[in-house]
Amino acid sequence: MNPFTLKVVQIIRSIPPGRVMTYGQVARLAGNPRAARQVARILHSLSRTEQLPWHRVLNAKGAISLEGEEQQLALEAEGVVFDRADKLSLSRYQV
Repeated sequence: MNPFTLKVVQIIRSIPPGRVMTYGQVARLAGNPRAARQVARILHSLSRTEQLPWHRVLNAKGAISLEGEEQQLALEAEGVVFDRADKLSLSRYQV
């Protein structure tokens, strides 16, 4: 893994249950604020092998970008309440 990928993995692992980060926030903390899409690719390719809490990473609007209910159900199981069907309050849940 390259240094950016390692940092992204560390940051995502550090998100506590019931809290979220955005793709852009993870990218910024990992040292490349313009790499939100790269964070999404890292999540897609490494979530299972690295056992990442992928469900805790959302888009900049606090909405789920993926299809299906798995991400929302996982977050709700951690106590997150959605304002609408696919959106939550970043001011309340963002790390």
